Amino acid sequence: MLDCVIVGGGPAGLNAALVLGRARRKVVLFDSNSPRNAVTHESHGFITRDGIKPSEFRKIAHHDIAKYPSVMIRNEKITDVKKKGMLFELVTEEGECIQAKKVILATGLKEIHPSVDNLMNYYGKSLFSCPYCDGWELKDLPLIVLTEFPHAFHFVKIVYNWSKDLIVCTNGHKVLTTEQKEVLQRKGIKVSEQKIKTLVGENGFLESVIFEDGQEVKRNGGFVTPQWIQASHLGQSLGCEINQLGGIITDELGRTNIEGVYAAGDTSVIAPSQVIIAAAEGSKAAIGVNTDLTQDEF
Repeated sequence: MLDCVIVGGGPAGLNAALVLGRARRKVVLFDSNSPRNAVTHESHGFITRDGIKPSEFRKIAHHDIAKYPSVMIRNEKITDVKKKGMLFELVTEEGECIQAKKVILATGLKEIHPSVDNLMNYYGKSLFSCPYCDGWELKDLPLIVLTEFPHAFHFVKIVYNWSKDLIVCTNGHKVLTTEQKEVLQRKGIKVSEQKIKTLVGENGFLESVIFEDGQEVKRNGGFVTPQWIQASHLGQSLGCEINQLGGIITDELGRTNIEGVYAAGDTSVIAPSQVIIAAAEGSKAAIGVNTDLTQDEF
């Protein structure tokens, strides 16, 4: 009988596995190896790991976890999970049934990007979603902020810390109020509500934005605000409560409203989406699991 199954092998799941391994808990981490940051060349904002490649981060994490014999990592996908009494029954893609006392969901999020021709050719190289992660590399360049969502105003103000040469493109959507547009224009930030026809550049590096009316604006990169959705249906199928942003609601130790189910990383914290925050959330969820297992034993 496993103490815990961790679903998801990103920073949150890996750190949870490390902490539970050190707590001598019997754990299996299932990693489908389909990370959202597959397009990312470097991860930033994690002290001692600033600029690390995601693949290198995973390699180091796996090496660290390998020191703890009670933890196993399996490169398989969990397709279903059900609560049966006080236990959980998880089913792998191969049909194998696994039982565990606790479950940590660290499956992360999926991004739905604005509908712009060839946007993904630039995403991860010169267009990014997190200014805290990639703003330094784009500092003082002429940038585009591509957004179709109401939180655009706040996001643009954050990006302004890294570059004052900004144009906000809403791709045909009306997401800014008249007052908000006036505030941005007073700061020298241009706003275009025209639909974008295409992006132009080479080898993933943006050079210009072409609008449907034929206007062309030179840009060297920028930021995109995607819509976030859960990457896995497992939380919803278990009955976990979801907040307005699409994240699973948890307490300070990762506990969801379903006893024995915990969530960590981007699964529960929508933004900012940083490796260091995800890893910390994994650690907290692991402490929650160990605390509750200990309480159950006594």
